[in-house]
Amino acid sequence: MNLKIAASFVALVGSTAAFAPARFGVTTSSSAWQRSLLTLNNAPRHDVRSGGAAMEMDPEERKIQEALAEHQQNAPKLGFDVDVRSLVQYNHGFAVMSTNSKANSGFPGGSVVGFAPDELGRPIFIFSGMSTHTQDLLADPKCSVTIASKEFKGAADGRVNLMGKVTLVGAEERDAMKEIYLAKHPGAFWVNFGDFNWFRMEEIVDIRFVGGFARAGSITPKDYADAEPDPVSGFGSFIASHMNDDHMDSTIAMIAHAIPGLDVSEAVITSVDSLGMYVKCTRTPRASDQPQQFKIRLPFPRKIEDRKDVKEVIVEMTRAAQGAATEAN
Repeated sequence: MNLKIAASFVALVGSTAAFAPARFGVTTSSSAWQRSLLTLNNAPRHDVRSGGAAMEMDPEERKIQEALAEHQQNAPKLGFDVDVRSLVQYNHGFAVMSTNSKANSGFPGGSVVGFAPDELGRPIFIFSGMSTHTQDLLADPKCSVTIASKEFKGAADGRVNLMGKVTLVGAEERDAMKEIYLAKHPGAFWVNFGDFNWFRMEEIVDIRFVGGFARAGSITPKDYADAEPDPVSGFGSFIASHMNDDHMDSTIAMIAHAIPGLDVSEAVITSVDSLGMYVKCTRTPRASDQPQQFKIRLPFPRKIEDRKDVKEVIVEMTRAAQGAATEAN
């Protein structure tokens, strides 16, 4: 299995390179999740009648949940500013724009629009003069843009809402805007149409971020503009697809090694960055016959700098997991 993984990753990411031990720009706190797990039995519940019988958590299951909470609290994560900036940068290039409707005063109008971020992360758009959102923006530039991560499947996946003012771009900048937009949307032939206009979210006033369950908050526009996208996040989806298609058993083993007792039946990597991976797990808790799905953070032992590092760290983690499993047996 190790040789198989190594050979596959050579083809995928090339040769290996040394790591520099680093954990810069890391958010390690997940206290909200920890508190929710540690106080599970005392948490508010829906009003479901059960004949007065209180449901107690299995003691072994409680130990597993507490170990999971502790592990997740200490797992290195990208800072919110880098996470948000990376999500916007590596998104598939489409978002939901909500404008103040010109035709229906007081009501928001929603449109799915193409965009591309500039060097400061400001979304750039090109709209037909006939579109309703163009007319809305010309009357009132205040709007919001909701951007989901490329791998978005549901509530456990990341999304960002940028709130600000979208205005027309001057003629002197249009060639630069076209170059940025075509890099994200190479087939956008309409960029040369005379009745299409360039817009940009020139002023961002508020940024809201949801990275999944128990990972949500906001960052300032300045922090967003100053942040650099995480380079590994740009190609992380290819690593995730490869692992999910060919080596899910290795991912399951890595989880069992990182959090003893947490035996999952399925582990789908949803994203990969320079500090680790997010993995959607399927597991049936002790004393239950109902499978549950949840997302966990699986950190790398050290920071990844580029593509060449990925094979080495994945193989290293797999070998460590297999070695621990052999010793346990």
